[in-house]
Amino acid sequence: MVHAEATRDAALRALEREVDDEPVRSWVRGECTVTSTSEDASFPSARCRFFDTHGFIFLPGFADSAEVQSMKDQMAELVENEWQPSSQPTEVFRTDEKQVQAQGRSDYFLDSASKCHFFAEKDAAEENGELKEEYRSNKLTALNKAGHGMHTQPGAFRDYTQSTKVADLLRELGWMDPVVPQSMYIFKQARIGGEVTSHQDSTFLYTTPRQTCIGLWLALDDATLENGCLWVRPGSHKESVRRQFVRNPEHFGESLQYNGDGGDSTQPQMIFRQLGDRDSNITWEGALPEKSLPMPECAGLHEAGFVPVPCKAGDLLAFCGELDHLSLPNFSSMARHTFQLHCIEGKDAGVEWAKENWLQYPPDVPFMRL
Repeated sequence: MVHAEATRDAALRALEREVDDEPVRSWVRGECTVTSTSEDASFPSARCRFFDTHGFIFLPGFADSAEVQSMKDQMAELVENEWQPSSQPTEVFRTDEKQVQAQGRSDYFLDSASKCHFFAEKDAAEENGELKEEYRSNKLTALNKAGHGMHTQPGAFRDYTQSTKVADLLRELGWMDPVVPQSMYIFKQARIGGEVTSHQDSTFLYTTPRQTCIGLWLALDDATLENGCLWVRPGSHKESVRRQFVRNPEHFGESLQYNGDGGDSTQPQMIFRQLGDRDSNITWEGALPEKSLPMPECAGLHEAGFVPVPCKAGDLLAFCGELDHLSLPNFSSMARHTFQLHCIEGKDAGVEWAKENWLQYPPDVPFMRL
């Protein structure tokens, strides 16, 4: 871990040297900002300039140990009291080539938008949907994620989401009307925690007329190379969104709602829509770059421009919705829990949530404002 952190810090220092005093395009506002002429003398800050230049920022010690433990304790309580895998087939979550098959045919996934639903690792469930025997006495260790409305749960998750430091960070980075459409608790279990293939968060959290999604990735355990820390591809936030994960009009009908307007229920609920021409140089969308494994060389990741960012519990990674990022499988004996907030600009900033997005709240329920 010490060597990995030293390598990370050296990479961050090198990236910092690339941030100069020239005008930097604000990723979220879509405009150039210059400190000396800004109406707000504090914008952009040095951290904001790094964020806009490279698409991410690493913030050590963002949450203290008490906050971290309170989130882990609340999740353990939720799993114990609210997840009963023996009463219904276990839903699994995956990001590989079977993602549409797993999430695109499930009302349970669709209905998780503003609730706490539970999704197991694919290797923890039998083909018939039952948990494997070895996980039944400790069901928490079978889980891949819980979501996608953790921030709506009273207690530690909502308290953190509505904390002053979260709102202050978003405004420092340029958000003017931040709202929260989605949050997740990721377990990344020891030995069975699968890879999360390379993706852009705006694929799933699409806004118009510009992309405004920001991921706030909080480590609740130490995240190492061995247990699946995040890898980011600096500068890739300057590339366009390649795909959009949308409600399928063939299933829902043109309204994209369950209102009986002629959809075909045999079709998948969600599909990936290709946006623009495929870039032949980007071969890892929804996959891992070739030669990403074995560890620790990860030659293909380095060749593609990805950088690992190991974290201590309480550290935060904030990154743009167009930034390529991924994580490798957990090869260790230690779990890697994280709490992830996804925020966007709200209507007061002239931004709309795409009606095609899979995640939709009831019409009379707004996203939480920060």
